[in-house]
Parts: sequence; structure tokens; C-alpha cells
Amino acid sequence: MSSRKKAAGKLFETVHEILRKIEETQMNNVLKAADMVTDTLMNDGILHTFGAGHSELVAEEVYGRAGGLAAVNAISEYSITLNSGITSAMERLEGFSPILLDYHNVSRGDTIIVISSSGRNAAAIDAAVEAKKRGSKVIAITSLAHSKAVSSRHSSGKRLFEIADLVIDNCVPLGDATLEIKGVPEKMGPMSTIAGAAIVHAITVQAAQNMAEKGVTPPVFISGNVEGAEEHNKKMFEKYRNRIRRY
Repeated sequence: MSSRKKAAGKLFETVHEILRKIEETQMNNVLKAADMVTDTLMNDGILHTFGAGHSELVAEEVYGRAGGLAAVNAISEYSITLNSGITSAMERLEGFSPILLDYHNVSRGDTIIVISSSGRNAAAIDAAVEAKKRGSKVIAITSLAHSKAVSSRHSSGKRLFEIADLVIDNCVPLGDATLEIKGVPEKMGPMSTIAGAAIVHAITVQAAQNMAEKGVTPPVFISGNVEGAEEHNKKMFEKYRNRIRRY
């Protein structure tokens, strides 16, 4: 087997290891998060998601998705953050996230999932602080191994896990990258996006099951590439358009 195939195989092994660790150690908090989302949706609230830099990919993952909840609003700044380099200046900028939350009308009774693997940058911390001020419940998806090893870049001196109402550890190591490859000085194979995506989907599918068990049909999109999708999804958009600006 070539070294390239070995590295590829090790990547899949690492994905399995991290997802298994999340399942074994974080399931209780995943279920608690799903309960929070269930309560929010059953009381006509919205689930918001927020992430800066590459964490924004996780926030977008459950927005407008086939097989995903319709009552999800991704608070997005992707045109700025993901195109501005490896380390985004915007995710370190204090005072920007409250403006975004105001624009997206994050309100009392809503829940927001804030994603930041390092948990140290101002944008994510600001989002959590502002959401709590507004009476929203805050769920953090972060790497405790990373966050506890670094200082905060926020004026409060706090990291994301010290602010959120509920913390889910993505079980990703310090620095995100996981693979050592012979001849490559730096580690590769970042895991935070894969781990975060699995966590947010676990929360939302469990919330949907919770709602169904309570006799309430959860609002779920279907793929636009199957028959009957347009009519079904149009009803979902119309139901939430007054609360979700991007609809």
C-alpha cells in the first residue's frame, strides 16, 4: 500500500475514533441540547446557529437542508470570514456579533448553537454573551482540549465554554489537525468540521423525534430534487419567513 493510501486510511480511522468518542462521552449533553431545541420549536421559537471562520461551515450545515429542520437560521458572515485568510480578522473582532444577532432578531425563547473549536475568539464569545442578554439559550460546540489550553481573545477574559448554558465537546485535539505524515512538517487532517456537523445533525434529528413523540409534526424540508418538494418546502418557507431573514 502506498503512503498516500495509508494517510487516507488513517484519516478515516481518525474520523471514526472522534465520532465514537463524541458518542461515548457527549451523548448526555447532545440529548439535553435536543431537549432545549424541542422546547424552543414547540413554543414557536427559532434555532439559530453561529460560527466564524471555518466554524461557519457547521452553522450552515443545518440551514435549509433536505432532511433538516425548517426552523433553523444560520447567522452568516461567510462572504467576509471564509475568504479572508487562514485566520479571519472578523472572528477576532469584538462588537460585530451583537450587530448580526440584532439583524437576525435573536430573541427570548430562541436557542442558539455557537460553534468555535478553539472557543477563544471574540466573535463567538460575543455571540454567546449577546444571546444570553436577549434571553436565548446558548449551546456551545467547542474543543475543551483546545480551549482550556489557550487564553481568551475577548475583553471579558472568558472562553466560550465558560459562558454557554450547555457545552458539547467536539473531542478534537488542540490545533484541530490530527495526522502526522512522514515528510510533512505540519499536522494535517482537521476534524472540527466533521465533528461539528455530526453533532448539530444529532441534535436536530433528536429534537424532531422528541416533537413527534409529543404528537407534533416537526417542520422538515425535503430535497428539491424529488417530486412534490416545491409545494412542501414553500409552506415551510412561508411559515418561518417572518422570523428568518434569509427565507
